[in-house]
Amino acid sequence: MQKAVAVLDIGKSNAKLALLDLDTREILAIRTRRNTVRPGPPYPHFDVDGIWDWFLEGLAEFSREAEITAISTTTHGAAIAVLGEDGLALPVLDYEHPGPDEFADDYRSARGDFAEILSPDLPGGLNAGRQLFWLARRFPAEFAKAKAIVPYPQYWVWRLTGKRVAEATSFGAHSDLWNGRDQTYSRLADEQGWTALFPPRLAAWDTVGPVLPEIAERTGLSPECRVVAGIHDSNASLLPHILARPLPFTVISTGTWMISFAAGGSLDHLHPERGGLAYADAFARPVPSAMSMAGREFEILTEGKAAEPSEADTRSVIERRVMALPGFVAGNGPFGRRKGSWSIDPATLPPGERTAAASLYVALVAETCLTLTGAQGPVLIEGPFAKNRLFLSALAALVDRPVIGRPDATGTTEGAALLADGPDHPHAAAPDPAPAEPLGGDFAAYAALWKKLAES
Repeated sequence: MQKAVAVLDIGKSNAKLALLDLDTREILAIRTRRNTVRPGPPYPHFDVDGIWDWFLEGLAEFSREAEITAISTTTHGAAIAVLGEDGLALPVLDYEHPGPDEFADDYRSARGDFAEILSPDLPGGLNAGRQLFWLARRFPAEFAKAKAIVPYPQYWVWRLTGKRVAEATSFGAHSDLWNGRDQTYSRLADEQGWTALFPPRLAAWDTVGPVLPEIAERTGLSPECRVVAGIHDSNASLLPHILARPLPFTVISTGTWMISFAAGGSLDHLHPERGGLAYADAFARPVPSAMSMAGREFEILTEGKAAEPSEADTRSVIERRVMALPGFVAGNGPFGRRKGSWSIDPATLPPGERTAAASLYVALVAETCLTLTGAQGPVLIEGPFAKNRLFLSALAALVDRPVIGRPDATGTTEGAALLADGPDHPHAAAPDPAPAEPLGGDFAAYAALWKKLAES
């Protein structure tokens, strides 16, 4: 049987399990499911047991198709697991739950300066430190049973191997638990006593161990199947480019979230109130970045019914100045303090025009994020928006440098699969498609007006 690597890729909206050829990284099979949130009690939380059963079923199916020699896990950020003696001490909180805001003022006094943590003050549970702060005070008896605190990718590693480990990229994803410049844990984590519960830290590609015997028996996996430490999903998208491209360049990882990585950029001009932050890459180095929930906003703007816009749709939107003005998800991104609105009743727009306006909106938000991070070099788009031709063309016109959509495999899956071999054996990335043709016509005037109105 051909040898393969399995990647568990959990995004905020969907979970994917992919089987990739170990040598070519060609995707051989893929399974998906919704990443459902259970309403509680005690609070909205991720359905980890549902994902686990689905995951094992998929591994059993895939193990009949190929010899899986390694498993890699990658997940969205802002999720952290508090482990007790034999399982979760508390459910894994859905970061969109507003509960952690209960102690917001106390938390802000404790969290540390942006210059240290390079993490913006975000609502709800978007800062993992705020989650822990709230859980420790709202559920003190349960929290007192904690034996370890692990980021979400490493929670799945623990279920696969029984071993508790940590890794930098999730700690470095706006958690407030990481000192990006010193590449270690933050003052907050030390003072709250949480660092004592963080397990040994490994590199994302380090082997944690083989799968547990009972998992091998249930799934048909080899008892020698390795599990690597895992990685934060946007950093998985970044990894292939870090290993293969000269600096500077920019990667925009898209999905529910749009994360812009200015590789080779400067940390000195980040604006914490406009979505600016630094992530920790797979080598634990800080990367100037900006985050926006633009994928969720696109769904809101199109009411989940996006349609491919025609040239006539795009022309009509631009000429009539049909605009969605930010922002449509409160408290995040470069316009998080602004309430979104349309320049026209969107119900009067046909689906193509509505989608055109939404695509232009996301491109304008993306360009704002790139400006705030001082991004330079070619702009590489990963994930769903790599297939949105109008978005690519509009962004190419806005930044005046190559914008390249990479619509092959999702960037997270490709990057997480690389962990099976580690950084010393990088696989050549698929050749870049041709850069997008910049959008012409009257778009420059449209963009100038949008920016003026968005900043008002």
